[in-house]
This record gives sequence, structure tokens and C-alpha cells, in this order.
Amino acid sequence: MSTLLLTSGVLGLKEVSQRRRRRRTWRAHSLHAESKPEKSAIIPRAASLAAGQVAVSSEQKVYDVVVKQAALVRKQLSSNTSIDQKPETAFPGSPSLLKEAYDRCGEVCAEYAKTFYLGTLLMTPERRKAIWAIYVWCRRTDELVDGPNASQITPTALDRWGSRLDDVFSGRPYDMFDAALSDTVSEFPVDIQPFRDMIEGMRMDLRKSRYKNFDELYLYCYYVAGTVGLMSVPVMGIAPESRASTESVYSAALALGIANQLTNILRDVGEDASRGRIYLPQDELARAGLSDEDIFEGKVTDRWRSFMKNQIERARMFFREAEIGVTELNQASRWPVWASLKLYRQILDEIEANDYDNFTKRAYVSKAKKLMALPIAYGKSLVRPSSLLQTNM
Repeated sequence: MSTLLLTSGVLGLKEVSQRRRRRRTWRAHSLHAESKPEKSAIIPRAASLAAGQVAVSSEQKVYDVVVKQAALVRKQLSSNTSIDQKPETAFPGSPSLLKEAYDRCGEVCAEYAKTFYLGTLLMTPERRKAIWAIYVWCRRTDELVDGPNASQITPTALDRWGSRLDDVFSGRPYDMFDAALSDTVSEFPVDIQPFRDMIEGMRMDLRKSRYKNFDELYLYCYYVAGTVGLMSVPVMGIAPESRASTESVYSAALALGIANQLTNILRDVGEDASRGRIYLPQDELARAGLSDEDIFEGKVTDRWRSFMKNQIERARMFFREAEIGVTELNQASRWPVWASLKLYRQILDEIEANDYDNFTKRAYVSKAKKLMALPIAYGKSLVRPSSLLQTNM
């Protein structure tokens, strides 16, 4: 199951091509808070094992990654280096080849993520082309398990893709798209871990079609969508005047990725079931009096409606978590993030409008509603960082 976006992201709300792509959601985002980093409410939690041992929860594992990514950005911010005015990095052959590589990434983004692409045009040239390069890598990775050759993809093929990623980060690109990403990671404090984790999400899709509880599902959502936000924050940048902690910015980026992926899952229940997959917590289904058979039958019952209401509320909680911090981003980067958040969240409204029938009806946001949302998102992008407003109150 997959959908690309960064959109992740932030970035990410893309109009998908003919093929469903549910995993990647583009967007970098931010939270609130200042001074001491506080773990967001969605993060810390440890699960007790029957033997009395304590196992680290998926949320805690992911938070550890968040802390590391935030540290990299803090280091970059403290260096006082302007990432918007860096000279072109030397590229084997000719500088024009690197420009061509980035231009091609932009074309791919424009073709498969039109709404997001328009938002990136407001970014500075350096940030814009870097986001394009990340988007293309995420899309290509997603294609491994959701593309035309998905049936031929094996764990070994994913291992090779991981080795190729190592080469990209080491300055040894294999092709034009790799070259753009290799240049991007040399110019911005982008860490390789979220990229590796996304590949791990692809491995999960090869071996797993059920999730015992939300802890397992949360980790999957992080791998296939939350990672996009962590990749994007260093590029999108944090507003110079923001007083929010770097960890809170990353926590919000993560929350948006989780929200987008949960929305994808709820939208595509019927489609996934046709492929023998159920991306819903098994224990919560059981508590609601539902089983895999009920999903395969595709009947909308009162039990299903009640179950879906709870699932939708959880997704909205993550959207609220993300919304708090979008204003902490660099102003030029906010519009595509706001657009992604608002448009993706509306999918949940459409599921409700369809009377929770996500078996035979696909919830989507009409073009008219998308057009109406864009100016609203732009207006929100002009709002000062919420951390400043809180401080001035």
C-alpha cells in the first residue's frame, strides 16, 4: 500500500497517477514549545512484556530518530550558514548536467503532484529543487512495491536499493535523479536514517498484511510516510523568528506524515481488502465486534460506522498535532504544507459524507474544493509563528 506525496510531507498532497500510491506523504512541519524539548503526547510510551521486561514502544523508537534529526538541524542553524545562497556544487561532467537533473525532478513532481508542485514554486530556488529531488527518490522507492514491476520485487532487490542509497549519500550517484539527491544531501543537513527507514517500510509491505495493534501500525506509518517529514524539515527550514524547539518542529512533521498515512488507510480499506491486506489494528477491530471476514464482505454496519468514527478521530488528532507547528516553518515553505494538510484532512470529511462506505466508494476531494482551499492555505502561510504569538500573549 502506498501513496507518495512529501509530500510529505509536507509536502505532499499529490494528485496520484492512475496507479494508487498511498504511502508517501510529503510534508515537513512543526510543533510548538520552546526551550526544553518535550516529547509530544503521541510519542513516549513503553510496552510491558509478559515476562516483566519493558519493551520500547514504536513511538519511543521513532522519537529517538526525531531527536537525532533535530540535532542535525540545530547544528546547521548554529553555523549561521545561508542555505539559500550557496554556490552550485561541482558535478562530474558539467554544471549544466546537475541543473538538468534538478529540472527533470521538477518535471516529475509537476506531473504526479501538481498541487504540491505549485506550492514549491514559492520557495527559494535552492529549497525548491532540493524538495523536488527528495520527492522523486520517495516516489521511485514507492514504485518498487506499488509499481508495474512490484510482483518481481524481492527483499534482495530492496537491499540493492539500500546500497544504492548509501552510494548517493557518499557522492556516487548512479543516474540523473540520484545526482540531484546526492547534491541535495551535500547542501542540506539531511540524514540518511529516514531514507533507510522508508526502505524498511517497503520490506514490511512484502512480508506483512496485518497489524496486531496501533503500536505496530504506527511504526509502519512512520516508515512509509512520517519519514518524508523528517527528510523535508532540513530543506524547508524553520522560520528565523520561531521560538519553537527543533524537536517540536520535527514532531509536527512526523504527526502530519502519520495523519496522512492513516487517512490513506481509511480511504482505501476496500481496495486493500481486494489485495488481501488489512491496515487496521486487529485488536481494535475485535473490540468493535468486527473481524477480517466483515471487511472482506464489505458491509457498512452500525459496528463499522462506530469503529470508523474512532479511527477518523485518531487521524484528526494527528492533523491537529501537525497544525500547531506549520507556522514555525520558513514562511516560503508553509503554503505547500498548509495545502497538503487541509486537502488531505478533507478526505476524512468525504468518508463521513459517504456514510463510512470505504468498501465500494473512494473518498476524494473535488477540484472545486481544492481550488477553494488553496487561497485559504496561502493566507494561513502568512501567519506569524505560533510560538511568537504565545510568547507575546
